[in-house]
Amino acid sequence: MFDGLDISGSGLSVHRRWLDAVSDNIANINTVSSTDGEAFRERMVVAQAVDYGSGEGGVRVARAEFGSAEGRLVYEPDHPLADDEGYVRYPDIDLGEQMTQMIMAQRGYQANIAALERATNAYQAALQLGKG
Repeated sequence: MFDGLDISGSGLSVHRRWLDAVSDNIANINTVSSTDGEAFRERMVVAQAVDYGSGEGGVRVARAEFGSAEGRLVYEPDHPLADDEGYVRYPDIDLGEQMTQMIMAQRGYQANIAALERATNAYQAALQLGKG
């Protein structure tokens, strides 16, 4: 009876983790490191259906994947972390792609909230019928 609530709840959890990863990527898009170190690695969430098609289960985070630690080299000779040739390392993260990911995750979160509210309203209506 409460499978709809569980499925929407699992969707909320996955979309929240997706939003967390995207916000972390955006916050670190300008993180500089020296050329002998690793660049900040983009974080990506991989979701997986649980008991797909059964009407039960929902979704879960299967794993996290990380982007390239190589990043991109930028010539900034005045930067304190610059090497002898004047280069520093930035993460290889595209802001436009991250904004798109954020909108998709946000819409998914909103859709799961709406489904959760509708299921809750339906269950409350059923309880009111039982009282009548």
